[in-house]
Amino acid sequence: MNPAVSVEAGSFRDPSGRVIYADERVFRTVMGTAADSFRQAEKSGIFRKLIADGMLVGFADITDQAPAWGLEEADMLLEHPRLPFVSYPYEWSFSLHKAAALAHLDLHLDLLSSGFTLSDATAYNIQFDGVRPKFIDHLSIRPYEDGEIWAGHRQFCMQFLNPLLMWSVLDVQPNHWFRGSLEGIAPEDLAKLLPWSKRFNWTILTHVIAQAAMQRRYSNSAASSAKFGKSRLPKQSFEAMLRGLRSTIAKLDVPSHKTVWNDYAQNTSYAAPETQAKHEFVQEMVAKVEPDLLYDLGCNSGDYSKAALNAGAKKVIGLDFDHGALEVAYRRAQSEGLDLLPVWLDAANPSPNQGWGQAERKGLAQRAAPDALLALAFIHHIAIGRNVPLDMAVDWLLSLAPTGVIEFPHKDDPMVQVLLSQRPDIFPEYRNDMFAKVLSERARIVKTVDVLPTRTLYWFERS
Repeated sequence: MNPAVSVEAGSFRDPSGRVIYADERVFRTVMGTAADSFRQAEKSGIFRKLIADGMLVGFADITDQAPAWGLEEADMLLEHPRLPFVSYPYEWSFSLHKAAALAHLDLHLDLLSSGFTLSDATAYNIQFDGVRPKFIDHLSIRPYEDGEIWAGHRQFCMQFLNPLLMWSVLDVQPNHWFRGSLEGIAPEDLAKLLPWSKRFNWTILTHVIAQAAMQRRYSNSAASSAKFGKSRLPKQSFEAMLRGLRSTIAKLDVPSHKTVWNDYAQNTSYAAPETQAKHEFVQEMVAKVEPDLLYDLGCNSGDYSKAALNAGAKKVIGLDFDHGALEVAYRRAQSEGLDLLPVWLDAANPSPNQGWGQAERKGLAQRAAPDALLALAFIHHIAIGRNVPLDMAVDWLLSLAPTGVIEFPHKDDPMVQVLLSQRPDIFPEYRNDMFAKVLSERARIVKTVDVLPTRTLYWFERS
């Protein structure tokens, strides 16, 4: 292999091909029988249809270039557009997870109608362009064999259906659970959590309770497992199962209740002139920097993400801890066609490097290199809400992007007082002058503005 290329650590599980990086280019090797399957699908026209419909990421066949990259052992070499940001299912909001599940089912139904199927059902094969889901693993697509069972059924339930049921039926956010169990939420675990009153729903009965019982039976009996392997599933029944799941998932929703910050935009301490000044400051920075990728930490409803996009940012990744706020931002991005992806982030415990070799799923810091960031009404949640010293909070923010805007709410700000209302004030260094000192020791302060007597915006450039 050419020393200029590197292998994507998360692609090792598929023997039919690997994802390769070379400079800013993304290649995929195609090996053995997978090349035959790929050529059949390409010849059928299903790839062209799915790409045209926005369901599948594009590709170019560059097999003739394989020797130049030391990849001549590959039967085929594909090139894909590079994704500016990779998200993982344990970072998705309910609506993102639901959109991903429906996209997966729609793609599978399209494939079956053309004589193809999917070899697995992993949620990690879905990525987002804004809030539009796209399938990224062409090598999962193979010819359908009449009567074959759905090999990915359990995986689909663990990584798509069961997290959605935790949200919708149990009103439990599954992100921490999913992040701790990268294969998803097993039916036998979810079944233990479901009250009897919920167990007689047809979807839960067939895809959770029955599947959990079947897993226990097959894992304890080689004969039962062999019998299962000989099972036949008519194509019509296969398609009916997928459509039934699609109908059920399309109707799922999260229980309607107010979260801490989902109405922050309507109940902020800002009046209209201050909001306008804040917008103008953000847009001034963005117009100067022209970021291809911008992080909006504490994005809330996406108001300043939209301002950044209007000022010239090409793509925004919104990050927030509050699922109510993420749902508002999702609906906004969807209805207004914004290139905004709002994902879940616990800033005091962001997604780490994990999985096989602690490299299969990359942590937030290793996944992308944003050109700028916004941290508006954010740092007090870290410094006071999570007891992170100011210098450490600033170090972390500056490690994410070379420039951006940080808002510092003073200690007498109403929102800071809310955080202090039920705890002793053990933060003597949480002061605006101290923040300015800490920031100036690490970055050049390009400009500041007081948008309120209790709030100061800092535009920084990392030293």
